Amino acid sequence: MFFERPESGEIAVLVHIDFNDQEDRHGPEEFVELAISAGADPVAVVTGSRQRPDSKFFVGTGKLDEIKDIVIREEAQVVLFDHALSPSQERNLESVLKCRVLDRTGLILDIFAQRARTHEGKLQVELAQLQHMSTRLIRGWTHLERQKGGIGMRGPGETQLETDRRLLRDRIKAIQKRLEKVNSQRDQSRRARSRSDVPTISLVGYTNAGKSTLFNRATGAEVYAADQLFATLDPTLRRLDLEQVGAVVLADTVGFIRKLPHRLVKAFQATLKESAEADLLLHVVDAADVNRDENIAAVDDVLNEIGANELPMLKVFNKIDALPTGEARIDRDEQGNPTRVWLSAREGIGIDLLEQAIAELLSEEIVKETIIVPASLGRFRAMLFEQGAVKGETYDELGQSVLELCLPRKDYLQILARVGMSEEQIQAA
Repeated sequence: MFFERPESGEIAVLVHIDFNDQEDRHGPEEFVELAISAGADPVAVVTGSRQRPDSKFFVGTGKLDEIKDIVIREEAQVVLFDHALSPSQERNLESVLKCRVLDRTGLILDIFAQRARTHEGKLQVELAQLQHMSTRLIRGWTHLERQKGGIGMRGPGETQLETDRRLLRDRIKAIQKRLEKVNSQRDQSRRARSRSDVPTISLVGYTNAGKSTLFNRATGAEVYAADQLFATLDPTLRRLDLEQVGAVVLADTVGFIRKLPHRLVKAFQATLKESAEADLLLHVVDAADVNRDENIAAVDDVLNEIGANELPMLKVFNKIDALPTGEARIDRDEQGNPTRVWLSAREGIGIDLLEQAIAELLSEEIVKETIIVPASLGRFRAMLFEQGAVKGETYDELGQSVLELCLPRKDYLQILARVGMSEEQIQAA
């Protein structure tokens, strides 16, 4: 990190407050998992109910005394709030509790910092951390308020706090430039895949829904997968050959979560672009999670934020082995198109059904047929060969070309438009 912070302890007290005027009324269970994922040892969970947060301490004075008593009794080193705290609220709470206070955003950022492995992932996390820290520089750093002075120190009259803020802004700009370069390289890779007509399938879903396990099962990769929140952060791409479609690229992306910090969404924009520009989204859902409907809504919110909500999507209900009556199957809409696949990635149940559903959805965008091309349409025939769309050619008794085609429908329509023809005018063999 750019600024060294005091290390947080492992003994933690968790605080979860329900607000009656908010739609989000979830319990503290997921927050406990987050704390454990960060390496904390939760010794107590303080719950309560309020109409609105207190402007000074977020909680009332009675609840604050309760938290303080637990901190003293358990010798806790950090208090974690399952909410977003303002910088002043964090400072006020730390002054009373005499230990470090961290809100939900800070906790998630800490987990991401631990899990990032690639250069890009580390840059993305550091950017989000520095942006979060920029509003909280004053906390815990009393020396930052001192004015420069003394022999050799006079001059611009810049306080140490102002200096650190300026250095922070410079570091943020430097990271953003480096991420722009990484983003440019990703764009080049995406354009190359587009030119080679290789469809991209992106795995999205709530954290710990089993995306990486499914990715490994489908591709034979060895991406780290574990029963914990945000087990993997860095995107991984692998080639997958489907019998009816051919080669596709499968992308495993970062998991989503309720109240995902906006700074993280912005910092991971380059990574999430793999989802925003995919040909098909596989929305992986933990079928056994009691909050699965809320989790689906949370993922939809993030997809909407990154502009991927209009893409073709197939919901994959994973972990059917944890259901009392789990059965591998494909659910279809009124037109017969696949909408849901029920499977178990861990047990390898229903993977063939998933491949079948993917092939059906992608084949709608791919022209696979045999056509007859008379000699008068030599330009049309040449353009199909230039596109690499001809998989085989024979001739009929009239000497006409019989072409076996396989190409994206959009490219096929573009070629037809260039020769001034429609699909109806092309004779099928």
